[in-house]
Amino acid sequence: MNISSALVHAHPTNVTAVSERLTALQGVEVHGISPEGKLIVTIESDDDDSTLATYTRIGQLEGVLAAALIYNHSESET
Repeated sequence: MNISSALVHAHPTNVTAVSERLTALQGVEVHGISPEGKLIVTIESDDDDSTLATYTRIGQLEGVLAAALIYNHSESET
């Protein structure tokens, strides 16, 4: 299991739409939104490849100006 956090930056006028797009992605939760358009996001996935695919998808979402991976934790299920 992988748990990661990211900081996503969107234009303040697009932040609601970007938040909705983010939460539509499997394993993604938005935990906070600043007035400047920064969103605190977590990504939960089964493995490194899934995390990377989700993080890449976040960076490609319409309205996302930038995304930065802040933290990543990985451990086996056993």
